[in-house]
Amino acid sequence: MRKLGIDYGSKYIGIAISDRLNVVAHSKDVIKRSDLKNDLELIKKYIKEFEVDQIVVGMPTSLNGTFGPRAKKTKQFVNFLNNSLEIDIVTWDERYTTAIAEKSMIEADLSRKKRKKLIDKIAASLILQNYLDYINQKDGENNG
Repeated sequence: MRKLGIDYGSKYIGIAISDRLNVVAHSKDVIKRSDLKNDLELIKKYIKEFEVDQIVVGMPTSLNGTFGPRAKKTKQFVNFLNNSLEIDIVTWDERYTTAIAEKSMIEADLSRKKRKKLIDKIAASLILQNYLDYINQKDGENNG
């Protein structure tokens, strides 16, 4: 079973999927948000197509560790998913993921227009990869 990473933004939802071994996250897509019902149907398609057993939603946390307005909206989205899906949903601190994604695309010399299209799915991939690294390190410590 795979993991699905979500970068939940005000206009777009970045999507990433793990490999079957849950070691590597792959940027998959960007969903242009419309309404929660439609967004949910698109997420369900990824769950079914990739046999997802867990969703990892990036939680926007300020540098001092507090939660602002964007985090409140993300929590509402996570609650909506929990009430709508029978799947494990976790949140993961997404501090710096957008900045790291932006920096890597600038270093790759991508135009501003291309960066804007890619940023959310790259951020979703970073969120998911950080989570995968954490659970795999934790598993290694428990098995070592």
